[in-house]
Amino acid sequence: MRTISRAVLGLLLVNIAVFAAGYMLPDGREKIIAAAALWFPGNDLFGVWQGVTYMFLHASPGHIFFNMYALVSFGTILEREWGPGRFLIFYFLCGIGAGLVQLGVNWYEFGALHDRLVSAGMTPEAISAMISAGDEMLPMNPALQKTAVDLLQIYFAPTVGASGAIYGLLVAFGFLHPNAKLALMFVPVPIAAKIFIPGLLLLDLFSGITGFSVFGGGVAHFAHVGGGVIGFLLMLLWRHRQRIPTEPGSVTSSPAA
Repeated sequence: MRTISRAVLGLLLVNIAVFAAGYMLPDGREKIIAAAALWFPGNDLFGVWQGVTYMFLHASPGHIFFNMYALVSFGTILEREWGPGRFLIFYFLCGIGAGLVQLGVNWYEFGALHDRLVSAGMTPEAISAMISAGDEMLPMNPALQKTAVDLLQIYFAPTVGASGAIYGLLVAFGFLHPNAKLALMFVPVPIAAKIFIPGLLLLDLFSGITGFSVFGGGVAHFAHVGGGVIGFLLMLLWRHRQRIPTEPGSVTSSPAA
């Protein structure tokens, strides 16, 4: 059995500890989400530190399981090839970049929805009052209610999860091991990393643009894409650097994902 590398183990333990604290402490989950999730910049709960802390929060047991499984599977290989310092820099840059991309998309979509409501006759003051009241002051016009609900969803639904950083790790792994075969849980035939990983990113981009998600609702698709893009740019920047030799006895065969 492959031993988990040090930095990956540290990230794994912190993620598990934060997730457990949310269920064990009185009102722990609500307090942690309020303080550490990545909120829309116009929300009073927003803080600049959340660009880092949101990566350690997860929405469900399934969410944290799949993220941590990918972290251990791909992160251990990359850390052994790069060393813990370079690995952690890469991980956090991808995660922070993913959060910034998601905030940028949310800001753009919020502005477009706001303008749509104003064009339909709502005043900016009425929109602000609706935001303050939550869903208790939705417009009476059924045609505008969907727009209003989408706007409130952006304002009140924060982003959580390590997925953006994980997508960066996936891209790095595919960059370094393009022909490695990945045995996926939901696909019985092994697929080369150079095919699977770009395909996964394209699927997320499609879901983010169209709103049709095969992964279910509440997925920050643009954070996934953002983490992958940041990972790709970092790999281009680092492509001429000499790779750090793997540790003696380390395993660099392709993991199951």
